[in-house]
This record gives sequence, C-alpha cells and structure tokens, in this order.
Amino acid sequence: MTAPGKSPWPGRLIAVEGLDGSGKSTQLRLVKKWLESEGVKVFFTEWNSSVIVKRATTKGKKRNLLTPTTFSLIHATDLADRFERQILPLLQAGYVVLSDRYMFTAYVRDVVRGCSPAWVRNLYSFAAKPDITMYFRVPLEVALSRILSSRPNLKYFEAGMDLGLSPDVYESFRLFQGRLFEEYERLAKEFDFVVINADRPIEVQQAQVRRIIADRIDLAGFRWLNRRGGPPVRPRADDQLAAGGA
Repeated sequence: MTAPGKSPWPGRLIAVEGLDGSGKSTQLRLVKKWLESEGVKVFFTEWNSSVIVKRATTKGKKRNLLTPTTFSLIHATDLADRFERQILPLLQAGYVVLSDRYMFTAYVRDVVRGCSPAWVRNLYSFAAKPDITMYFRVPLEVALSRILSSRPNLKYFEAGMDLGLSPDVYESFRLFQGRLFEEYERLAKEFDFVVINADRPIEVQQAQVRRIIADRIDLAGFRWLNRRGGPPVRPRADDQLAAGGA
C-alpha cells in the first residue's frame, strides 16, 4: 500500500476488498455519502462496470465460454478502461476516488482459478496502488450465509463451477469462497491491508472506516470551494448519515 501522502497525484485512491457477503460495498457507499456531506470531491467506481467491456463479459458468462485466462484479460481490460477514463483523470483533478474492488480482486480470483501470480500482477502493472486498501474480513460461514440468503440461485462462475470443485453448486461455492478467503488472508499481510472486522454492526464498522480515512487523508484539502474561493459549499442537512454522524 502506498504510504499516506506519497501519491504522485493530488487525489487519493481508497479501495475495498473482501469476499462476497463481507459488506464492503455497503460500507463504501456509506463512505461516499459521508464524504459528499462533508463537501469532499468524491467519485465511486466498481469492479466490472466498464460500459465497453461489461456486455462481452455478460455474454461470455451466460455461454460459459470464459477460461481463466480470458476471465483475467476481460477484467483487466475493464479496470484499464476505467483507470484511463475515470480513475486517473480524477486523481489528477484532486478527487478522492473510492473503488469497490481493485486489482487485488484479480490477484485473488485469477490465482485461485489457476493463473500465474506473476502473470496476473504484470497484467495489472498499469494500475496505481491505492493510498488506503481496506480488507473486510468476515468468517467464511457468515459470508456464505449472507449471500445464500439474498440470492439462493447461484450463477455458474460465481459458484466456481468452472473449477470442477464439486458437482453440487452450493458445495462448489463454499469451496471456492474458502480458497478466495485463504488468498485474501495472504495478500492482507503482503500488502499491509487495513483489516476491518466485518462481522460487527454496520454502524460500528462505518465509524472505524471514517476514523481511518480522516486520520490518513487531510479531507479539508479535497473540499469543493464556493465561487468566491471561500469555505466549502455544504450539502443539505438531510444528506447527513445516521451511522456515526458527519
């Protein structure tokens, strides 16, 4: 992880990682609302959301055509497109960029699917390292329970069925997620992720996440100014978050 204050651009990049069901997306969206309520210039981006790539990814998944290599190449193209068109320009413009999943998701998923770790890392060498990477750690069984309760009909690749771990979709999903968890745990040490206990109440997690961001980033330097160059233009009071205050 890039040390705080060492970014080559005026902006700051914050990424969140974790298993499906870890609650990371919920936490990052709450962070976005909090930063907006503070008048901070903020932008949100998420994994597999490039308009020019998403259609091809969806078609490949529906037809079960994606090999581990093509999976990796498609997702790398997705991030490369978003990095060039959104992330980098906004970092250069002094925004706080929030990324729901980043290159570490590929480091985990592609390696579990059998791709060479060195090959994957070289593939994503274009991507800047985040200023803060938060890993939302949650017990495997808790993550599984959350996912299965919200969408009981698992998709082929989501369940890791392409790996041949088990003919049963739910057992395959459990085994696949277990391997992802082990890889995340290893990366957390290697890249010095900020580990968040994602098994705690949402508001407790959010309060911790806000403290970490406020401690590492001087948010005053990222606020919008009014046209006269005065203090930040603050949004309406009803935009304030209930969780942890603003």
